[in-house]
Amino acid sequence: MMGRFFSRRAALATAVECSFLLALGAAAPAAHAADVKVMSTVALTPTLGELIPKFESSGGNKLMVVYSTIADLKKRIEAGETADVMILSRTALDGLLTQGKVAQGSIVNVGSSYVAVGVRTGAPKPDISTVEKLKTALLAAKSISYADPAKGGASGVYFAKVIDRLGIADQMKSKTVLVPGAEAGELVAKGEVEMGVAQASEIAAVPGTQVVGPLPGDLNSAIVFAVGIGSTSKDPAAARSLIELLTGPTGSAVLKSKGMDPA
Repeated sequence: MMGRFFSRRAALATAVECSFLLALGAAAPAAHAADVKVMSTVALTPTLGELIPKFESSGGNKLMVVYSTIADLKKRIEAGETADVMILSRTALDGLLTQGKVAQGSIVNVGSSYVAVGVRTGAPKPDISTVEKLKTALLAAKSISYADPAKGGASGVYFAKVIDRLGIADQMKSKTVLVPGAEAGELVAKGEVEMGVAQASEIAAVPGTQVVGPLPGDLNSAIVFAVGIGSTSKDPAAARSLIELLTGPTGSAVLKSKGMDPA
């Protein structure tokens, strides 16, 4: 009886030990995975939304993405916040590089997009082929939405200057809905506003919207987006793997599908 008792205890101990070792084995790969923090302009939201699952499934690393306007992210980084990967305008990243916030030699252009006018899918496209025709279309629109310049959105800051230049700022105030970021396209798709102004990539990424075209003539404004590695990144290898995905063939195809011109 005693022998059988000890045999059972030995078998139980062996089973527990095996289970423990198996658990350790299962957990081992996760120990090598990294949490990669990304600070990105809202203009790249559609692209990253499609690339994140591909990145996480390929290497086991997890992305923690903070989206905001370029101006807000730049201000936060200058104040001490950091990330493994930073996706901003090329101008903003170059400025942060001089401050030692971005790793030397890590900045790569991602793509470019232009400030565009968008309307709901199926709606007649207004003629904005010249500066005067754009002015006429804006005055004829029942409602319009763009990023609040006070929030620092690049397209909103720029378009507010366009309206001032056209001399119609007062006429536009009562029918303008300002949004904090890239939500203008969403309001257009829902039928809450007739016209939206944002980066072409932001408009094209919203189902139910169509890009009318860029602002005409010398009002046209393109912005170059770039990516860099934070100078204090704890896992630059994981950061580089994300950059390679974003700037490689897969990323370029996604960028193009979202209305952006790959670098």
